[in-house]
Amino acid sequence: MSISKVLTIAGSASQGSAGIQADLKTFQEFDVYGMSAITAIVANNSKTGQGIFTQPIESIEAQVYASLEHVGVDALKTGMLFNKDIIERIASLIQDSKVPHVVVDPVMIGKMGSQLLRDEAIESLKRDLMPLATVITPNLHEAARILDCPVPETPEDMKTVARDLYHLGPSYILVKGGGLDDYPAVDILYDGNSMVELESERVATIHTSGAGCTYSAAIVAELAKGSSVEEAIRRAKSFVTSAIRYAISFDRGIGSTYHAAHRTQE
Repeated sequence: MSISKVLTIAGSASQGSAGIQADLKTFQEFDVYGMSAITAIVANNSKTGQGIFTQPIESIEAQVYASLEHVGVDALKTGMLFNKDIIERIASLIQDSKVPHVVVDPVMIGKMGSQLLRDEAIESLKRDLMPLATVITPNLHEAARILDCPVPETPEDMKTVARDLYHLGPSYILVKGGGLDDYPAVDILYDGNSMVELESERVATIHTSGAGCTYSAAIVAELAKGSSVEEAIRRAKSFVTSAIRYAISFDRGIGSTYHAAHRTQE
């Protein structure tokens, strides 16, 4: 049996809704073979004094090499990388690997408010990692932090931001507009020439933990299977919209997107 092979290089979210856990659930739903390299363990809670534990560079390297050596990688995504040293090493590993499709999700702030990328790492993200990306997937606040500009407030603002991000070197820019008020859930896709608006319904829910991770994981899964970038993003957007529409509430704050929704509910 032949199956497309996808690697996620990201943080582990112990509560299960985001990060590595969301990525692997998404890979399974898209029928690709999922692998992981854990950069950090995120386990925020009220009992312990620490909730983020970064992994040693040697550990991250070993996980990436194991995936490349024992299975092979058709496409990969990055999520939470946390600091400059991890970003620089991951960028070097990606360059050496020659994996054909790279999705960079510039994870910066978690849904629970945790800082998932140190301020001093943003320059490394821009300089070392973004030029290697097939597509980057920032939300409004991430795009603003990368560019050190105001947070976009309209689709036209998003288009301006997409043009500015393109100059950092990715082949495609996907600016996610789920945080816009008074608009449908509109995303902007830009390839240096054409600007595409992708709209879906805005679901009235706070239970969106893992939505960004799920979106980028779905994109990279489709790229691994041979879809074009726009086709991959359209399918991923449909998938994540269903996951948000049927989100799971645990009656204790922000709940999780439901990764099986497209299969069990639609």
